Amino acid sequence: MSAETFWSALALVLVIEGILPFVSPGGWRRGFGQLMQLRDGQLRFFGLCSIVLGLFLLWVLA
Repeated sequence: MSAETFWSALALVLVIEGILPFVSPGGWRRGFGQLMQLRDGQLRFFGLCSIVLGLFLLWVLA
């Protein structure tokens, strides 16, 4: 993986992460508030699912 690919991927993550707060700040705030109420185990589960899905997509696209 080249440095250019890494920085491009990081830039894309930042763009995607910024879409929801830009489009719907109130909805983003409510959703974030709900996330704050989850237990650590629930957050870890969603984090693990995100990692597995991301690795799967990388595997399929590579």
